[in-house]
Amino acid sequence: MTDDTAIPLPARSALLGVLSGGRSMTPLAALALGHDRASLRGAWQDWPVLGSPAGRAALVLAALGELVVDKLPFTPSRTKPPALLGRITTGAVAGAAIGTLAGSDGWRRGAVLGAAGALVGTFAGAAFRSAGATTGVPDVVFALLEDVVVVGGSAAVVGDD
Repeated sequence: MTDDTAIPLPARSALLGVLSGGRSMTPLAALALGHDRASLRGAWQDWPVLGSPAGRAALVLAALGELVVDKLPFTPSRTKPPALLGRITTGAVAGAAIGTLAGSDGWRRGAVLGAAGALVGTFAGAAFRSAGATTGVPDVVFALLEDVVVVGGSAAVVGDD
């Protein structure tokens, strides 16, 4: 981060968490795709899944799969315990990863901010979709809008330097 317009690292961790609340795997996939960027040098690049080409490919595939599965009628609520715990976990991991750009101990604060952000993002996304349901517009429209926000937001937050 070389100028005053860059998003501070704690905010980046929290934002990746919020975005994980929308689509749990997308922020991790954005990190996986940015793995080799010089501006993202941090300890996270050596973590087992994020450090291996196969792990990064699996994250990208999981994110793509989640974009499809989210639209299916049998997909469970994101606010129920198993899905909620998964979103909090992926938010914590994404926040911790970006937090390592601050140094070896930055991951701790990043994990907490990412987990908290995921909790906020999960319920905000669910509220958005519920509010959309009252408009008479098909849910898939709101799901696709959420996709655009999460994918674009993840790319912007990870790429901010």
